[in-house]
Amino acid sequence: MAKIAALSGFPEWLPAERLVEQHVMDVFREVAELHGFSGIETRAVEPLEQMLRKGEIDKEVYVLRRLHAEDDGGDDSGADASRTLGLHFDLTVPLARYVLEHQNDLSFPFRRFQIQKVWRGERPQDGRFREFYQADLDVIGQDSLPGHVEAEVAIVMAEILSRLPLPQVSIHANTRRLSEGFFRAIGFEDHTAVLRALDKLPKIGAEAVRTLLVDESGASAEQADRALAFASIRTRDASFGDQVRDLGGTGEMVEQGIAELTAVIERVEAAVPGMILADLSIARGLDYYTGTVFESFLEGHESLGSICSGGRYDRLAADNRHTYPGVGLSIGLSRLVSRMLSTGIAVPTRSVPTCVLVSVGEEESRGRSEAVARALRARGIPCEVAPTAAKFGKQIRYADRRGIPFVWFPGADGAADEVKDIRSGEQAPADAGTWEAPAEDRLVRVVAAPSADA
Repeated sequence: MAKIAALSGFPEWLPAERLVEQHVMDVFREVAELHGFSGIETRAVEPLEQMLRKGEIDKEVYVLRRLHAEDDGGDDSGADASRTLGLHFDLTVPLARYVLEHQNDLSFPFRRFQIQKVWRGERPQDGRFREFYQADLDVIGQDSLPGHVEAEVAIVMAEILSRLPLPQVSIHANTRRLSEGFFRAIGFEDHTAVLRALDKLPKIGAEAVRTLLVDESGASAEQADRALAFASIRTRDASFGDQVRDLGGTGEMVEQGIAELTAVIERVEAAVPGMILADLSIARGLDYYTGTVFESFLEGHESLGSICSGGRYDRLAADNRHTYPGVGLSIGLSRLVSRMLSTGIAVPTRSVPTCVLVSVGEEESRGRSEAVARALRARGIPCEVAPTAAKFGKQIRYADRRGIPFVWFPGADGAADEVKDIRSGEQAPADAGTWEAPAEDRLVRVVAAPSADA
């Protein structure tokens, strides 16, 4: 058989790695549902013309067609035949279509979460894939949406991230109103050009951005210095407001922005302490988002960039009757899991779901072993039956290789069953109807990897 060539950009995790990925998905779903979000799944394809409306993505879209669609004259004829379909590259375009299509059947505000694969034809590199899972959380209103939802969605995401076995996560927040108001207050006419320049700060540094502000945005040296000073403001409380005013930020728009961001910071801090901070350097997305914008970073892994981002947008979708504003946050789930695996941030407590291996003394008594397994599974204890009636020592070694902590020995000729913890060597009588595995062993857990100096 010819050697199978790896296909870059399409990750396939080993079983133990998949347990980590599944844990992240489970935590996301559990916390979202605790806050009343409903899970949805949209189709994998959308009309290409709809996807390309977002712009700057045409070179990354995978187009979908049947191999013989143009040859066999089959059921692709008719009005729909000319509609080219593409695999969705994010979950926002499908959400906009979903809301418009089902608006009469949805209750607004619509609270939705979605964990689904997306596809992008970009160059694969560390943490960037062509096929990957994305996890989104959105609240969508019809014609209006209260401002407090911005903090509410951030709180849910903060709870999700705080429950994962990750280093410290910081959620950085800014508002479009505050940035735009400040830049207008100090004399910039084109605030979007300033935002584009400030967005390059992490990549090219302050001096290069200062040059961009002067050469491309027409800033004076004083304006450039003020813009950079504004972008350097980071606080975990409302004190950012005084710093903005000290730099010359005045006017109604500035004060509204300060009030909006203060409300978000204080509400998130009260709910999930130590994760939120005002960071006025955040510029990415402020040409799209209309309110608060969020980016989240992993301590010690800043090179990964933002692991979770989003904000408020006032026109997710619109028709002749309604507009649909929303607040949403998104995790590049596969990207995050890839970093967790490659750096050993988190590990499963064992590599398989099985808690108990039920041994088989001889093939004629396999039915007895299977009955024990059924009794254990009925009580929620994951187990499997040994594949062969080998010597018990070999069956124990099989369990050890797979990371299964317990081996069950069905009693023969009326003798009591026994269960062995193969880690400690302890063995004791047990009954399949009452025996309970220790809580830490019953199910696989994903935990933070022990530190090297622990």
